[in-house]
Amino acid sequence: MSKRVCHVVDDDPEVADSTAFLLRTEGFETTTHASGEAFLRSLPDLDHGCILLDIRMPGINGLDLQRHLHNHGCTMPVIIITGHGDVEAAVRALKEGALDFLQKPFSREELLTALDSAWQQPRHTPVRSEEAELACSRIERLTKREQQVLLGLVKGQPNKVIAYDLGLSPRTVELYRANAMRKLEVRSLPEMLHLAFLANLGNGSEAA
Repeated sequence: MSKRVCHVVDDDPEVADSTAFLLRTEGFETTTHASGEAFLRSLPDLDHGCILLDIRMPGINGLDLQRHLHNHGCTMPVIIITGHGDVEAAVRALKEGALDFLQKPFSREELLTALDSAWQQPRHTPVRSEEAELACSRIERLTKREQQVLLGLVKGQPNKVIAYDLGLSPRTVELYRANAMRKLEVRSLPEMLHLAFLANLGNGSEAA
């Protein structure tokens, strides 16, 4: 992309306008859209750019809009933003092709880092076999229990459910999750889930 463009889709005009203003000060060209329907109406005339997509909106919610874009071959990178985020929503958004998942209130640095990462993505990003192999080799660094916790996260389960299924305390699950992130050299849950999806974890390859 020759110019940095960001489309903000959020039904809260104050949030949309303040986010767009921040991005313009960083050199982005921005558009704002008050609903998923409004964005879809404008989509044919929009420049290719990154989509900042709120989850909780009337009409078409952000996750349904993300699925629609994914199913219809939209190649714009998507970053999900929400004030009500949870693991299940993160898993669904990432499975539908979102690049990242930011929970409000996110910092300026978090937003710009996510956008910088999205900006470096090519318009078509087929999963190459070597990428999948590398993801598998990294996950093999984990202990059996850490892989089981990661598998629970891939299924969209909260820590309490994972703890119950594995006969552990929620605090112990948190420790396994933190250890897994450290070993996988990732900084966030979306990044860890992306790695698990690349390795096809949970699709017939559950940890025993």
